[in-house]
Parts: sequence; structure tokens; C-alpha cells
Amino acid sequence: MARGIDAKSTADEFLVHSNEEQGHADRIAERIVQLGGEPDFAPDGLSGRSHAEYVAGASLVEMIKEDLVAERIAIDSYRELIQYLGDQDPTTSHMLKEILAVEEEHADELADLLQGLPVHGARQRNTD
Repeated sequence: MARGIDAKSTADEFLVHSNEEQGHADRIAERIVQLGGEPDFAPDGLSGRSHAEYVAGASLVEMIKEDLVAERIAIDSYRELIQYLGDQDPTTSHMLKEILAVEEEHADELADLLQGLPVHGARQRNTD
């Protein structure tokens, strides 16, 4: 989807975000194991537990907007988890705060990307 003058930088940004998200999943899985649990990576299980809905964008602008929506949902979810944990599990809480900071950076970067891209042809997302 990335074409034109911003194509390379936009594609690079998505790759960086993707790699960081994989790192988050790996850290969370490692923590689950440390706590005596077993991470569940089954695709059906992952999509069923996801807080965000996957929506394929038909244009680069739509893809960035959908990713931004997902980042904002992730930010809210991490904040809720951190608040829920409180002082009960400082190690997990610290890890989640670090991940939250990266998610906030992702949202800022995506919002910045949108500033430089044309909005023609973009569909509105129904968020109700």
C-alpha cells in the first residue's frame, strides 16, 4: 500500500512497530511462564482475546488510521492492567509500563505519519 515519496519511511515504520509488538508478545509470554502459566498462541485464542478488531484498510491512510485505533485500544488496555495490578505484582507492572511507553510512541508516530498523507479516498470507520 505504501507508494510515493513517503513509501519507504512508512513501510519502515510499520516494520519497526511490528518487530516491537512481537517483542512485547515475547516478554509477556516469558512473564506468564515465570508465573507458572502457559502462553496460548493459538490464532483463534489470540483473536478471541484481542481487545482490538482487525480491520483491513483499503488505502495507506486507512491502514495507518486502523493501526492508530488499535494502538489507542492497546494503550487503554495496558493502563487498565497496570491499574488492576497496582502494587500486587511490581515486576509485571513495571514490564507493562515499559510496553505502554512504546505503545504511546507508536500512536504518536502514526499520528505524525497521517499529518503528511492525503486523506482522499479514505473511508470513515464506525466506532460505535
